[in-house]
Amino acid sequence: MPELLSTPLLDLLPLRVEHAPEMAVVLSDPALHAFIGGAPCSPDALRDRYRRLVAGSPDPDVTWHNRVLRLRAEACLVGTVQATVTRGHTAEIAWVVGTPWQGRGFASEAVRALADGLGRQAVRTVVAHIQPGHLASEAVATAAGLTPTDEEHDGERRWRLTLRS
Repeated sequence: MPELLSTPLLDLLPLRVEHAPEMAVVLSDPALHAFIGGAPCSPDALRDRYRRLVAGSPDPDVTWHNRVLRLRAEACLVGTVQATVTRGHTAEIAWVVGTPWQGRGFASEAVRALADGLGRQAVRTVVAHIQPGHLASEAVATAAGLTPTDEEHDGERRWRLTLRS
């Protein structure tokens, strides 16, 4: 995937370990974890996690694409998007935007850009797993062209976008 992905409002920058301190603040609201589980990470814990993510998947059939969302107008990070691409054909995506920046369309814009970037590769299908009733994530998925399926995994509904067959 190209190193730089941009939207009208955001730059989707490849994740770096150095992003951890700022992202720890962005992701510090415990309310963010109501649907994704866990608790906010300390800067040190997030730095360790980012170090593992930046190193890449140990599985040669899996590629990780992790990006932070930089809001150009405010020169600050506001969230993340990620894709786990398996065998080069299917990408499982996820996203999170910090509480102060929610409701402004940033997640939808970023997920569309991520899906477009994946579509320029050999990725055929994009999937997301969304907990039923998480209306904000359902709206983001819909805006990015994903549609709900009848498939469920660990209590989450699978959403799908076919880029090519």
